Amino acid sequence: MALSDVAALANDRDFRDRIAACYAQEQEPVTNGIHPLTWTDQYQFNIAGAPGFGDAYASALAGGVERPGNDPAVITDGQILGAVQALIAELATPPDVPNP
Repeated sequence: MALSDVAALANDRDFRDRIAACYAQEQEPVTNGIHPLTWTDQYQFNIAGAPGFGDAYASALAGGVERPGNDPAVITDGQILGAVQALIAELATPPDVPNP
């Protein structure tokens, strides 16, 4: 996975919109009403960096897919959902604090 592939995916408008749509469906009550685009702006690189996402995006570009960020054959809605849910859970989990 090249970092440039993850960066390109994170900046793909279609992919960003799909993340926001997914987050919009997941937001209540866990996320306290944060606007989906605000949340996506903050975490789109985290989602784009999910295992295999950058490689799938690069492969789609190399294969001539016109709008790879919008194509569920490249990265499925289920994959985005899993990445969004995992990140929401991670953000909701307090960090481990060692006992003194």
